[in-house]
Amino acid sequence: MTTVAAYAATAADSPLVKTTIERRELGPLDVLIEIRYAGICHSDIHTARNEWGGTRYPVVPGHEIVGVVSAVGAEVTRHAVGDRVGVGCFVDSCLACEACTSGDEQYCTSRVTGTYNAVGRDGEVTQGGYSTHIVVTEHFVLKIPDGLALDAAAPLLCAGITLFSPLRHWGAGPGRKVAVIGMGGLGHVGVKIAAAMGAEVTVLGHSPAKREDGLRFGAVDYRVTTDPQTFKDLRGTFDLIVNTVSVNLDLDAYLSLLARNGTLVELGLPEHPLTVRAFSLAQNRRSLAGSMVGGIPQTQEMLDFCAEHGIGAEIEVVSADRINEAYDRVVASDVRYRFVIDAATI
Repeated sequence: MTTVAAYAATAADSPLVKTTIERRELGPLDVLIEIRYAGICHSDIHTARNEWGGTRYPVVPGHEIVGVVSAVGAEVTRHAVGDRVGVGCFVDSCLACEACTSGDEQYCTSRVTGTYNAVGRDGEVTQGGYSTHIVVTEHFVLKIPDGLALDAAAPLLCAGITLFSPLRHWGAGPGRKVAVIGMGGLGHVGVKIAAAMGAEVTVLGHSPAKREDGLRFGAVDYRVTTDPQTFKDLRGTFDLIVNTVSVNLDLDAYLSLLARNGTLVELGLPEHPLTVRAFSLAQNRRSLAGSMVGGIPQTQEMLDFCAEHGIGAEIEVVSADRINEAYDRVVASDVRYRFVIDAATI
């Protein structure tokens, strides 16, 4: 075991504090990563504050991890010392079920092990990227292309793949009209990716404050959802709508914006169950779907795509002693658009 510095939450109502944790010794298929940057995802906040329940304290959050390989196990073939690499939302799965063998490890039917606050095969609770180093089995380590800056690449390991996966699955591309609900940490990356795929992108935001940014990121239109005229003007318009916000929206109103055979994909995780009228789906053969990040092959595809198209997250880099401040600012929607921790300050 190796002792490394980290920042952990010790209780739901306590700030994150500096501490030390143990990382396992390298196994034959393991990769030791010196972490350079770790993105702050809203999921980190929900977990640290036990807003979803089930948090195992103390917990070190962080599943948007980028760094450099500092050592590898004897049987590692995919990565070498000095490689630029990343780790996303999960660090293990059974690798044998149909989902895993199809490259959808995130939907493993046996078990998928989260990067933090999960129990690994060794019975130990996993600890995430708010730390100086992490040990991960090589299969779950991604290559960061040279065309991506490490700090701007960190949020792609969650926010990027969370948007890329449904956009790819539901066929965003030339001739397709796509709407992105919400342009925060998730949505702003989705606008960039959908536009780079060739889709005609519209942002559906609750205020006009981010209009200029939305158009700069590649959207052709930006509509304010607090204006009832938006829902009249855009009725029956979109082939695909991706919802990135974690609040309970009037789904019937948003479903009315779909064209025939259109799909609305839920990416946000609202506190209360979703409600929808059956007629909203039956009319025009509309679909309501969900999606959760992406598998390892698709995450690598996403990183390569983003490097090819010059796509990175819009970030504000913070030192580790500002994590609690950053959490409060995320909750207050006071960031454009993603905080990234400089792991050198841990």
